[in-house]
Amino acid sequence: MAGSFPPRTVTAPGSGQATSVADLTLGLTRMGLMAPDLGSAMRPALDALVERTAAVGAGYFQLREGSLTFHARAASGEMPQGPMMEALLAHGLPAELPLLRALTGTPGALFFADTRDHVEAAGFPDLGVLALTAAPIHDGGGRLVGALLSHAFTSHEWTEEERALFAGVTGLLSLVAARLDAEEREQAAHEGALRVLGLTLEARDAETQGHTDRVTALAVRLGAALGLRGAELRALRWGAYLHDLGKISLPDAILHHPGRLDPPSRARMEEHVLDGARLVGQLPFLPQGALDVILSHHEWWNGQGYPHGLAGEAIPLGARIFAPCDVYDALVSERPYKRAWTHAEAVDYLAAGSGTQFDPAVVAALLQLAGDGPGQPA
Repeated sequence: MAGSFPPRTVTAPGSGQATSVADLTLGLTRMGLMAPDLGSAMRPALDALVERTAAVGAGYFQLREGSLTFHARAASGEMPQGPMMEALLAHGLPAELPLLRALTGTPGALFFADTRDHVEAAGFPDLGVLALTAAPIHDGGGRLVGALLSHAFTSHEWTEEERALFAGVTGLLSLVAARLDAEEREQAAHEGALRVLGLTLEARDAETQGHTDRVTALAVRLGAALGLRGAELRALRWGAYLHDLGKISLPDAILHHPGRLDPPSRARMEEHVLDGARLVGQLPFLPQGALDVILSHHEWWNGQGYPHGLAGEAIPLGARIFAPCDVYDALVSERPYKRAWTHAEAVDYLAAGSGTQFDPAVVAALLQLAGDGPGQPA
């Protein structure tokens, strides 16, 4: 199944028992406390369930904020195949699924030797899943926010040892998942607020409508192509949302000036990056990488930019990635004082600025992303 969980080779159930359950739980605790996100915290535990029980596959499904569906975040082992499973992976498990309703009302794990015999497991026999275990993950308020499932394609009476292992692992993961789930929801709230802040500035500068979302999407694609992942990519995205926040301090006479600015006005315009950095410095949750984008996206590779005249790799990577994306979108957008450039013209400009205004490696990666236009690189 393209885009789904790939099967993996697992150790036969019951092997590797030289490691005690206590040692396993301790190891999983350490990994869970160090994990940067929910998916990476879950994977070792799912692997352990597949390796140490009769389960041939296991997965973690998390409630998506603002929806009534639980979406796959991590998996191990063999997953059911077929159109129904593809639909579940694409759209998630609906909250009204009998199993999820059952988990909402129970504090502990549920064990089904044969899903055909239990109304709570309705739907799973259609996936080919006969033996099933399910454990709820609740947040601090008792709301169901996740479900940890493991399964086999034949009926199986879960042993006391398997039940104990599953209970121990899921009890631990309930604590880890509740913490990480809360952190992810907090990050989502921060992200939404930062985007709204960027769009609010954009509303004042009506000529740049849509710029924030377009340039953020392009910068994130370029960052991913250059190997940024996880927190680094999030910092780039948040910095992109707020890159021109400092312009909120500019008078309309400068912000809306239709042509080339005179030297004093130009100098005041350039101060917007310092103003932006000061403003976002009041946000304690904003990572340094986001601040770097705001402060340094007008620096030039040859040292002729502003505000500090940084050159080469002294310019933070996030700012070097964002800079050509920002310029590209400005060039292909119509403004009162200029026509919209064609995609080809904008690409030629970026290529000409490689090694002077822009990091050559970043420009090369952006041009590799570039399609035939129009619009942002495909």
